[in-house]
Amino acid sequence: MSTALIAGATGLVGSSLLRQLLDAPEYDRVIALGRRPPDLVHPKLVLVVADFTELEKVTADLSCDDVFCCLGTTIKRAGSRENFRAVDHGAVLALAWAARRSGAQRFFFVSSLGADATSRIFYNRVKGETEDALRVLDFSTLGIFRPSLLLGPRREFRLGERVSAAILWLAEPLLLGRLRQYRAIRAEIVARAMSRCSFGRPGQGVLVYASDEIQDLGGPGG
Repeated sequence: MSTALIAGATGLVGSSLLRQLLDAPEYDRVIALGRRPPDLVHPKLVLVVADFTELEKVTADLSCDDVFCCLGTTIKRAGSRENFRAVDHGAVLALAWAARRSGAQRFFFVSSLGADATSRIFYNRVKGETEDALRVLDFSTLGIFRPSLLLGPRREFRLGERVSAAILWLAEPLLLGRLRQYRAIRAEIVARAMSRCSFGRPGQGVLVYASDEIQDLGGPGG
């Protein structure tokens, strides 16, 4: 039996993924690591409250086999580019380093459509730089998931996302072939793709999934 560690378990993808990991017979222990604990009780669940900038001070046992990173924010919510980068780059890498030291072999990360370290778009550039930094850590499996616009119940109202979701819904019949990756995708499908990528799989190197591939992997028949 194995141990999974999840960071960002209170977010849109993370909350769905946490429930899936707890239901999975492949894991007998699931560690939820974050600044605030999820509102959930389960015999397999271990809650560890910690600041990602000070993970070296955590005294709890973080040894695990698989790490699922669902950390992420927006520039608007973070308040500045610097704060955004501190979460989407700094916290992710701090988690990855801590996981590597604890013996983790597989790391699964929610990135974003358009992630590219050379992009002129700040958001995409940070996501790309984070992906590149994770590759250096040499996990036996590094799963990078690049979803399009995420759909699902959020704690806060985001007008821009509501408008984008409506536009993508109207345009969906036209998004075929290579354009299929731009279709909006439900958070639970991303979560299911991440869990399915981990179950019973040996080292697979670096795996990068575009949004349409995530849809196929995490769909009902995936």
